[in-house]
Formats: sequence, structure tokens, C-alpha cells
Amino acid sequence: MKRILFIDRDGTILKEPADEQVDSFEKFQFVPGAISALRFLRLHTDYLFVMVSNQDGLGTPSYPEADFWPTHNLMLDILKGEGVEFDAIHIDRSFPEDNLPTRKPGTAMLTAYMNGEYDLANSYVIGDRVTDTQLAQNLGCKALILGDGMDWEKVKEMAFAGERTAEVKRTTKETDICVSVHLDGAGKADIETGLGFFDHMLEQIAKHGGIDLCVRCKGDLQVDEHHTIEDTGLALGECLLQALGDKRGIERYGYCLPMDDCLCQVALDFGGRPWLVWDAEFRREKVGDVPTEMFFHFFKSLSDAAKMNLSIKAEGENEHHKIEGIFKALARSLKMAVKRDVEHFELPSSKGVL
Repeated sequence: MKRILFIDRDGTILKEPADEQVDSFEKFQFVPGAISALRFLRLHTDYLFVMVSNQDGLGTPSYPEADFWPTHNLMLDILKGEGVEFDAIHIDRSFPEDNLPTRKPGTAMLTAYMNGEYDLANSYVIGDRVTDTQLAQNLGCKALILGDGMDWEKVKEMAFAGERTAEVKRTTKETDICVSVHLDGAGKADIETGLGFFDHMLEQIAKHGGIDLCVRCKGDLQVDEHHTIEDTGLALGECLLQALGDKRGIERYGYCLPMDDCLCQVALDFGGRPWLVWDAEFRREKVGDVPTEMFFHFFKSLSDAAKMNLSIKAEGENEHHKIEGIFKALARSLKMAVKRDVEHFELPSSKGVL
């Protein structure tokens, strides 16, 4: 079944002016990266390209109607010159107050694509507004919304190579854990393990790694912290491994950083061979509510489950800074290592396997 890219126009392909109407050449300007991304997707994927736009009654022609709307036709001519042509264009010309079912997020213009002949579950709406997200939900497909860390380069990557998400649930007599990650997220964290300092450290992975991370853990803290921390490391590692998929196009390696009095170095390799080198000593028994000895166990579990070579070294006087620096350096290493280059979409290994 054919997949579809339902693509908005103003604010997505063309920059949207203050009055929200691209009705003169003075207002005509492409959104940065739009042309090159659309060209790449047209050349390297089999998506149908379908433009879907609201135009507030201005009379923008539907495709391939007459040539009296110069900015619209100029846009189409420029894109055509770069190898980008639309398979269909649907433009609703009603006003918002008309509340017609043809106006996004209504789907009345798009019923021809909802007959079961198209792979909507693996199709995308590309837009810049909440109505585009709602349209995706109404169609039963996914949304790629410009803004909040999403630009055309990221749209190109996601539409070409797919979203890298995973969820792992791990339940034993000692812990009940659910971890989900989105490697191409915006650094959002939703963490609850019952250990405040551990939550704070896991938030660093999300924030500085640009990874959306959700962790829910109910552990036997009435016994001690060991199972909660170690099992969270195992679940997070497994989640990272699943989200990476076949690892095609990733950078694979990664980083170090200073934090006040400390220098924290984390180098990693998603090469499929787990190993931990740990060079960090702590004089305090606990930082916050977490025993310092447990950080070795966390990173060992993470390395094992993610099949990741992990080398960690920390120097400095402040124990809090050392631990936080390690987590931030890990996050930056992850961000570097999972970065994906769809222009060179191959396995980063001379052996041909990771």
C-alpha cells in the first residue's frame, strides 16, 4: 500500500507572514530547508505528495486550475524545477467561521485516501499548527510539526528513516519498571523512581541528550536502593538498543565535558559488544538518597543491556558535580552517537554488522 505525505503550505513550505496570507511576491519566501528536504524525499522514497492547505477564502486555485494566483504557481514552478511535484493538491477556501468539514482538521477533502487502499498508519502530516496534528489524528497517521526542535532536516530524516522509539516493561519480584525513549525527541523528561537524586540524574540524560525519556519504577526501596537503580539501568539499556534498530546511518561513537571543578569523560560505542571501563571514586557514602557505589552498577547494567562499550572517567573534588558531570557527559555522548545521517545511510562498520 502507498504511503502519503500530507503537506501543509503556508508556514510549512512557504514562510507565513504576519497577516497569514502569502498573497504578493513581497511576502513570498520558502521556509529554510524545505526545498532540499522535499527534493530528497521525492528522490529517495515512494511517498505520494499531497498538499493540504486552508486559505481563508482568498481564492487560491486548486491544482491544476488556472494560473491567476501567481505566488502559488511560482512556488509550484520552483519546486518542479528541483524535481518536486505534487500528486494532488487540496486547498480549502472557506473561512474558519464557516466550520466546514473540508477545512483542516476536517478530512472531507481527503476521503479518497481513507478507503483502505493507502498505508495511513505509516503516513505523515507535515505542518506547523495544532490543526495539522489534529488532522493526522483524524486520518490515523503520524504528525511532523515544525517548531520545538523540529525543522525540515529532521522532517527529512524522520520521514525517510522512521521514528526511533521504544518501550520496555520489566517486572520482577523486586521491581516493576516501564521505560520509554524517543531518540529524536526534544529532551523532555518524565521520571519517577522513588529516588529524588536518581530522578535528577536521569533527567540530565533527556535534557542534554535531546532524548524524550519516561521512566516509571516501583521498587523494593524498603529493602534498599540496589534493585531500583540496577534494574532501571537494564531497562533503559534495552530500550536504547531497541530504539536504535539496525543502527544504519548513526555516528556510533561519542564525548567529555567539564563541570565546575570536575572533568568528566564518557566515551561510548554502540558496536554490539558490552564493556564498562569505570574510573571514578567517591569519598561520600551517599549523594542525596543514592549510595555512590550504585552508580557503577547502573552504568554496568546500562552497558550490558544496550550492548554498548562504555568508558567513564571522572576527576574532581565535589562528589555531586562528578556524578552529575558523568550523566551529562553520557547524555552528550548519546546525542552524538545516535545522530543519524540519512545522506549516508549505511552501517558504520567495516564488518557489515553491529
